[in-house]
Amino acid sequence: MVIKEIFSQIYRINGRLSTKNLNPGVSVYDEKLIREGRDEYREWDLFRSKLAGAIAKGLNEVPLKENSFVLYLGASTGTTVSHVSDIVGINGLVVAVEISSVCMPPLIHLAEQRGNIVPIIEDSNHPERYSDVPKVDLVYQDISQRNQVEILLKNIKAFLKPDGYYMFCVKSQSIDVTKKPRQVYDEVIKELSKHTTVIQTLQLDPYDKHHMFIFGKI
Repeated sequence: MVIKEIFSQIYRINGRLSTKNLNPGVSVYDEKLIREGRDEYREWDLFRSKLAGAIAKGLNEVPLKENSFVLYLGASTGTTVSHVSDIVGINGLVVAVEISSVCMPPLIHLAEQRGNIVPIIEDSNHPERYSDVPKVDLVYQDISQRNQVEILLKNIKAFLKPDGYYMFCVKSQSIDVTKKPRQVYDEVIKELSKHTTVIQTLQLDPYDKHHMFIFGKI
């Protein structure tokens, strides 16, 4: 078995993306568990996680490590959240904001199993409603709303540390279905560049159609 650490706490095992399981013996979404000595790894599905897809498409940097604090907007049931939880470890923190009451029970269950996830049921349009969240090293956003950029900028202003980073999953169809995805992406990048430094952009096809992954910093 060939195990290679490609970013902090992120591995390729026989060519497949994986993270070291924070909760050994338990899978989150029926992903494959890989045992090697005393360690157990979880295979990271490229088609179920935009962060995994971005890494596969050539993301140059992942500003996550043990003990990182993350604000995750649009947590859903916790697929990608669980891998971020693996990466930051038991002394890190993932504040997982999700508006859907349907998604909340599995997210809460995941948080109870792992100990480093704080689930919040709230609208990310209103960061003032969860203002007790500590400053974070990374804001990660995956929200299908028309005002995605506005939501990101509000949360960056409220919670991101001065040297922090953001990762933004842009869904072009949610912003304007009448425009070509490339036009939407260009408009988003232009707006973000007024307020932040855009480091890298990646179109996520074939893993996620009509999506762009934007990595940047303030």
